[in-house]
Amino acid sequence: MSAGYEVAVRAEAELGEGPTWDPVAGRLIWLDILGMRVHTYDPATGRRTVRTTEQHVGAVKPRAGGGLVLNLRDGVGLLDPDGTFRWLHHEPVAGRRANDAAVAPDGSLWAGTMRYDEARGGGTLTRLTGAGTAETVLSDVTVSNGTGWSPDGRLMYYIDTPTRRIDVFDHDAGRVRGRRPFVEIEEGAGFPDGLTVDADGCVWVALWDGGAVRRYTPGGVLDRVIPLPAPRTTACAFGGAGLTDLYVTTARTGLSAPHPLSGSLLVIPGAGQGLPQPAFQG
Repeated sequence: MSAGYEVAVRAEAELGEGPTWDPVAGRLIWLDILGMRVHTYDPATGRRTVRTTEQHVGAVKPRAGGGLVLNLRDGVGLLDPDGTFRWLHHEPVAGRRANDAAVAPDGSLWAGTMRYDEARGGGTLTRLTGAGTAETVLSDVTVSNGTGWSPDGRLMYYIDTPTRRIDVFDHDAGRVRGRRPFVEIEEGAGFPDGLTVDADGCVWVALWDGGAVRRYTPGGVLDRVIPLPAPRTTACAFGGAGLTDLYVTTARTGLSAPHPLSGSLLVIPGAGQGLPQPAFQG
């Protein structure tokens, strides 16, 4: 396993986030939330694209039938392969925006929100189906962030960043129960942001203001720490043809003297073995 990093895309994203491997297109999707840009990167060719959105965009995921689903400031929208956009669930709330989202094993989208002022309890986590049905799963969230499932789908991991915890739920058929702490990030190590789960059931988490990604075993034991130069690491995901490379997004926002790589997309080659991620069934 490699312990070092490489620069996949040198950029100055204000709030880089949401790395997601698109296996059909063979590319990584990532975004700049505050810059309102959706990026793609093909590691085989180096080809990159950038698309501007009309609203702050918290997450973008592939759809099973082609196109993308977007977690936007005012709700969740669908982008067809021909570029046509339509709302799947339109729910604007003054002072609130979208944040991280993830696709569950059943193909539903679990979309998070937060207030711009990060007011306590001002965010939500909502489960959306391809038919547009929306169910609020958590209604007392501050900064809804990383969400992921164990390889067998029976556990769901979740981060509300200011709690400094990764929590775990029992998951069955789109329902969660039994919320409990999985791990707590100690003071001084940063705040948990985005996460991904690997093929061994280990949980990888990016640490905001921690300049690192960590891996925890299914038992909650810290077994790897990979330091990175950009202090505001935001999210991580496995990608590449064999899902062995860990891509990490970073941010510049709020830094008076950002590192030269703050806002870039980094990659840790051979970090582990990722899980294929389901596409949104809508």
